[in-house]
Amino acid sequence: QVQLVESGGGLVQPGGSLRLSCSASAFMLTYHAMGWWRQAPGKKREGVALMSASDGWTYYLPSVKGRFTISKDRNKHMVHLQMASVEPEDAGVYYCPSAFSDHPDPVSSLFHSWGPGTQVTVSS
Repeated sequence: QVQLVESGGGLVQPGGSLRLSCSASAFMLTYHAMGWWRQAPGKKREGVALMSASDGWTYYLPSVKGRFTISKDRNKHMVHLQMASVEPEDAGVYYCPSAFSDHPDPVSSLFHSWGPGTQVTVSS
């Protein structure tokens, strides 16, 4: 099974910005929905931002709507998550799995190819 690789995590101050990246295959970007998920210690994994393969559909977790933006770079085979106005509650390990359904519900069992994740720490 293909494993996606996330990068770009690190330490960010509250109110700051961070851009996460995920290296995916051209096939995945063309035919599969992609998503960014996160998991904080002691908490359930939650879907942060999802994007369909072709029609521009997106989903955002209500708490990040207006602050985070998911995007694709088809030429570089990358998926990005631009994080702005970061809050302490945004801290966690961020993953970018793929889904077989093009408009997947934010249910983790619908996603596959989970990578090792990238850590986001929010602290002043």
